[in-house]
Amino acid sequence: MRALVDDLGGDLTLPDGPVRRVVSLVPSLTEALAATRPEALVGATDWCTHPADLGVTRVRGTKNPDRAAVAALEPELVVCVQEENRELDVRRMRDAGLPVWVGVVESVDDALRVLRTIVVEVLGWEEPGWLVEVERRWAAPTDPAAARGSVAVPIWRDPWMVVGARTYTTDLLRRAGLVNVYGEHQDRYPAVEVDAVDGAGADVVLLPDEPYVFTPDDGPEAFRRSPVRLVSGRVLTWYGPAMLEAADLLDGLPPGR
Repeated sequence: MRALVDDLGGDLTLPDGPVRRVVSLVPSLTEALAATRPEALVGATDWCTHPADLGVTRVRGTKNPDRAAVAALEPELVVCVQEENRELDVRRMRDAGLPVWVGVVESVDDALRVLRTIVVEVLGWEEPGWLVEVERRWAAPTDPAAARGSVAVPIWRDPWMVVGARTYTTDLLRRAGLVNVYGEHQDRYPAVEVDAVDGAGADVVLLPDEPYVFTPDDGPEAFRRSPVRLVSGRVLTWYGPAMLEAADLLDGLPPGR
């Protein structure tokens, strides 16, 4: 047996050798695991939408998992992250005897570390090609002075909320040479009046399709001064294979570059 410690200091014990049954309560990690060893992924949340043909048992949401359904799958490991999963659910799954590993992701470096730790060290799987390519694209630091443009990223409306400080998305933008105009806000996801966002001076406002589903008819009409671009929320917020798509998307911003 292997004794491990997760990012929050939680202890867990796993059998020697590769883990064969995993439940993921994090959509981005679900995609990463499915791209690496799909036969080992036995359960995922209703929000785990990639890959589109994922055929595993659904265990409800990230914030309200069906813990009985998770236990019934007899996983050798349940994977969670601090931002998306509740401490209460983690504690109750552990009390029920389930081994749970919790990661902390607030930056690109965190994402790269958590992905490698889970896939290679915790699960004991071979290094996947997509991880090598993600590390190649994102491992190099970026000079903040070399920023080529600025963005704002609303994630909700009524009330309007934007991506702020200490988030994976803000760091992803920074590493791509873009400044989040709310990246120094004291809150991680501050509520901001839409007129303030429109007047913040961003070269482009990025409207993702999650968690709020911005569409051509719902969102762009609120901005009169700032250029707007509809983008995939998965590309901006999911760490894993989606980081390759993020590199391509962000390299083409701001518009006119």
